[in-house]
Amino acid sequence: MSGISGATRLAAVVGRPVRHSLSPLIHNAWLAAAGIDGAYLALSPSEEGFPHLVEGLRGSSLAGINVTLPFKEAALAAADVASTRAQLAGAANLLLFAEDGSVQADNTDGQGLLGAFASQASGFDPAAAPVVILGAGGAARGAAAAFVLAGAPKVRLVNRTKGRAEAIAHALGEAVSAHAWSELPGLLDDAGALVNATSLGLEGQAPLEIELDPLPASAPVMDMVYRPLTTRLLEDAAGAGHPVVDGLEMLILQAAPSFEAFFGQAPPAGVDVRALALAALEQDA
Repeated sequence: MSGISGATRLAAVVGRPVRHSLSPLIHNAWLAAAGIDGAYLALSPSEEGFPHLVEGLRGSSLAGINVTLPFKEAALAAADVASTRAQLAGAANLLLFAEDGSVQADNTDGQGLLGAFASQASGFDPAAAPVVILGAGGAARGAAAAFVLAGAPKVRLVNRTKGRAEAIAHALGEAVSAHAWSELPGLLDDAGALVNATSLGLEGQAPLEIELDPLPASAPVMDMVYRPLTTRLLEDAAGAGHPVVDGLEMLILQAAPSFEAFFGQAPPAGVDVRALALAALEQDA
């Protein structure tokens, strides 16, 4: 494709900041390999401007947008129709614009999360044992919703402010329980997986350091961040023999259903977008 024309199908990622998003790299690599006349852009409105952006895109030539922080909750609120998984997550990472001007919300983060487990911890069964999730923000709620839909017998949300975890548990039902951080050691001994959905471990943040000894050796450990790709938590987990699941795999696998929704076909096989993303992360380091 030599450039963008009136026939080019467009999509975008919207966030603030969005400068270092890997989504354009991933989607445009798929577009090039598939030979699709399409382009995937990055947009960064102000927080106050996001609802106006969505209104302005109704009925436009843009197929849709992926939505990242801090706009996921606002994206759900801006839509006319929302999928069950977006409603459970309390957020949308995908908005689709129909020709009639309506906006449909979905959330593919859960697909990405469960797909990452299937890819990097193939023996994991989400329905086999309780799952422990650290955090009580939007990422934690989205992860909890995904595990509930996947049949987890119990999802244990652990947060320093227990009230925030209780609010999510109330929204998601009896399969989810809320716990204070001090309760964590006693919640791990029968857990099937541990997920970090806090900002601890993210570049510029303090590392997440917890005692993993009570966690069964077969239980995978996931960190939802991917900058850095290997956090202290994942280093400790790998050293203790746990399967590890990283946030980059989740990012790639949540992108795939969005690509299909935007461009009408699944991402082409044979494109190693993970290698491209890893090279970009190394360059940014």
